[in-house]
Amino acid sequence: MQQRFIVEKGVRYVLFVSAMISIIIVFMIGLFILKEALPAFRAVPFEDIFLKNVWRPGQEQYGIVAMLAGSILVTIGAIVLGLPLALGSAIFLAEVAPRSVVSVFRPMVQLLGGIPSVVYGLFGMVVLVPLVRRIPVPGNTGFGLLAASIVLAVMILPTITSIAEDAIRAVPQAYRNGSLALGATKWQTITHVVLPSARSGIVASIILGVGRALGETMAMIMVIGNSVLMPSPLTNNPLTLWLRQARTLTGNIAVENAYATGTHASMLFVTGVVLYILIMIVNISARFLIRKGEVTA
Repeated sequence: MQQRFIVEKGVRYVLFVSAMISIIIVFMIGLFILKEALPAFRAVPFEDIFLKNVWRPGQEQYGIVAMLAGSILVTIGAIVLGLPLALGSAIFLAEVAPRSVVSVFRPMVQLLGGIPSVVYGLFGMVVLVPLVRRIPVPGNTGFGLLAASIVLAVMILPTITSIAEDAIRAVPQAYRNGSLALGATKWQTITHVVLPSARSGIVASIILGVGRALGETMAMIMVIGNSVLMPSPLTNNPLTLWLRQARTLTGNIAVENAYATGTHASMLFVTGVVLYILIMIVNISARFLIRKGEVTA
C-alpha cells in the first residue's frame, strides 16, 4: 500500500509539473512577443497602428487595420463554409454510418489533417482560383477572400470533425435509449439530446478550428492575393467583398520577416501580439459560452 501511494503521489506531481510547464511556455511566448513589440509601441502612435489601414514601412506607415480585417473575414468565411460540413460529417460518423463505412471515411477525413498547407495552397492556385475567376465581376482576379475561405474551410474540417465526433460518441448510450423509448425519432434524439449533451466538446472543436484558421499562413499567402487592401466590395453588390484581394496578419509576418529591420521588424511582432490577443479572446468567449450553456441546461 505504501509503495502504491508513493507511485500515485509521484504521478500526481509529474502531471502537475507537466501542466505548469505548458502554462509557463505559453506565458513566455507571450512575454517574448510583447518584449520585441515594445520598440514599435514607443516609436509609432497607438492610433496609427490600430486605427489606420495603410501599411507602407518605407514611409513609416504601419496601420494594421486592413490586415486585421483580412484575418477576421477569412476566418469567418472558413467557419461559415466549413462548420456545417464538419459537424455534419461528425454526426454521420458517430450516429448514422455503419462501422464498415466509418472504417473507410474516418481515415480519409483524418488524412486531410496531415496534408501540408502548401499543398492546399497549390490546389487553391491551380484549381480553385481559376474557378473563382470565372465569376463575372469587374476586377475579379480569382485571388481573394473567397478562395482563401474555401481552402481554409477544407483545412479546418478534419480538426472540427474529429473532436466533435469524439464528443458525440462520449454521450452515454442511456440518453439515446431514453429518448427513443419516449417516442422520439432518431433525428430528434440527435438534435435534442445528443448534440446538446456534447455541446462543450463541439465548442472546443470550433475553438481549435478558429485557432487553426487564424494561424494559417502559407496557404493564405498563395490564394488570398496578399495585397494590403482594406476589404471592400468590387461593385455595388456587397457580396463581391469576398472577391477582393487581402492580406492576413500571419501572411504579413511571413512575407516581410526576411528583410524587416528596426521599427519595421518590431511592428511584425506587434501583429504577433494582436494574433495572441485574438486567440485569447476566442478561448475566453468559448469558455463563457460553455458555462452559460451549462447553466441554461
